Amino acid sequence: MCIRDSIYVDPPFNTGITQSRHLTRSIRDKDGDQTGFHGERYRTVQVGSRSFADSFDDFMAFLEPRIEHAHRLLSPTGSFFLHLDYREVHYAKVLVDAIFGRQSFINEIIWAYDYGGRTKKKWPPKHDNILWYAKDPKAYTFNYEDMDRIPYMAPGLVTKEKAKRGKTPTDTWWHTIVSPSGAEKTGYPTQKPLGIIDRLIAVHTRPGDTVLDFFAGSGTLGESAIHHGRDAVLVDANEEALSVMSSRLAFASPTFHGWTPPA
Repeated sequence: MCIRDSIYVDPPFNTGITQSRHLTRSIRDKDGDQTGFHGERYRTVQVGSRSFADSFDDFMAFLEPRIEHAHRLLSPTGSFFLHLDYREVHYAKVLVDAIFGRQSFINEIIWAYDYGGRTKKKWPPKHDNILWYAKDPKAYTFNYEDMDRIPYMAPGLVTKEKAKRGKTPTDTWWHTIVSPSGAEKTGYPTQKPLGIIDRLIAVHTRPGDTVLDFFAGSGTLGESAIHHGRDAVLVDANEEALSVMSSRLAFASPTFHGWTPPA
């Protein structure tokens, strides 16, 4: 049995739709649809797309054996993170409670963002949920001193020293999504930002640890782990995900099992 020091999974959210992202590039064109550096005009051209079906008749039956394996593979001081949203997180918590034990539930982390359309029929849903479980609720890795600091919302209410240092985050994390035009973007439909995963890796693992993601998608966990001096095992059955990870993680010369990167 291979022991993993931390397991993070970001499964499909069971949205009932096909998740897709179009891949584009900009070509200089005086009659283009956007303005760039020094007023140059550019035209946006679609060069491909990536997608996967996100619909399950019985989502909990899909998750259950995978979470059972996560519990089996997790080290005695390891943590398990399940990243979902409002559609299934409440049902999933009952399921994970039954597998890990309710006493192993430590936190529900709310990742809040502010991007995209806003419905006028209800409060627009602009957050994801990350459930954190510890294999042993009395002995788990939590590197408090390695937390990144964030600005005070009212810096005038604290000393200058505290304002300069910043404060530690709570269980609600405000962080932008991956910018559609930023360097971090891979084009994978459900890519999560490095800033969120970096915090999990820094606080919940130690240098030399091995982390596992069996819904690896665009490989964000792998990139974060490598940059922090950890090892990563990434698993995905989607051909497009494997292709994205092959390109994204090429700097680390990853080893592939059961799949050959395209030439």
